[in-house]
Amino acid sequence: MKIVVLDGYTLNPGDLSWDGLRALGECAVYDRTPPEQVVERARGAEAVLTNKVIIDREKIAQLPEMRYIGVLATGYNIVDTAAARERGIPVTNVPEYGTRSVAQMTFALLLELAQHVGHHAQTVREGRWTKSPDFCYWDYPLVELAGKTMGIVGIGRIGRATAELALAFGMKVLAHDVNTPANLPADIRMTDLETLLRESDVVSLHCPLTAENQGLIDRERLALMKPTAFLINTSRGPLIVARDLADALNADRLAGAGVDVLPVEPPPADNPLFTAKNCLVTPHIAWATGAARARLMDTVVENLRAFLAGKSQNVVNL
Repeated sequence: MKIVVLDGYTLNPGDLSWDGLRALGECAVYDRTPPEQVVERARGAEAVLTNKVIIDREKIAQLPEMRYIGVLATGYNIVDTAAARERGIPVTNVPEYGTRSVAQMTFALLLELAQHVGHHAQTVREGRWTKSPDFCYWDYPLVELAGKTMGIVGIGRIGRATAELALAFGMKVLAHDVNTPANLPADIRMTDLETLLRESDVVSLHCPLTAENQGLIDRERLALMKPTAFLINTSRGPLIVARDLADALNADRLAGAGVDVLPVEPPPADNPLFTAKNCLVTPHIAWATGAARARLMDTVVENLRAFLAGKSQNVVNL
């Protein structure tokens, strides 16, 4: 079998091994593939693996040898799954590799907003503590999380893992989901979205991007939130209207935000969140711990191995 990885660098910048895939066939790995080179590089391959490189209907039609598409991530909107299904091509993803890492990143952003550790550590390095007339100082309100309410939008695997951390910090947890969750712990109270936004001190987004929820957090919904509240997004960038969030932060209608995802990635230099008050923006790294990427790599290999054995797993389109 000929295997082509179109954009392997973010999964494996050099600290992991592609040997598991190479054991399954002739394997070509490209760090990145521009759109105009997708067909050329994938031509003749029976298995094509992609992370963010788009495989649309047109490209599928130009790759008659292709029998399998593997997505090196959970989200698979970069593949035209309907066109692949029409050809009988299974599209697989990796659904569970980053649950704990993303929940951890959610709290990394929240704790930075609550304590401003980075800022204060930097001012110490700059000599401010040495020159201080007092034994301590702080430049922002320091927020204790115990007793606060966290509202989680999307109570799937990652949402539940985030809820566990919130409960461990002594927080109350509200949740909203378009689907009724099963076996939800008693400590998590389900509610409607409006109530969640009004009552929460922290709102954390953990839902997939759909046509219905694009722009979910806009000017009107931000206006429902407490001016002392924080908004966290480690899910999908287009869930938030960036301009509306920036306006709310700059007008002190929201205390802070932490986002690991943006509507366009890499983002344009004029994204309004880059200059918004008390807004942390990180470069889509919640998924990227070494442990999570190793699990992802293992599952990518197992997905392809299962397909070759006639027992496909993690198929999203058949």
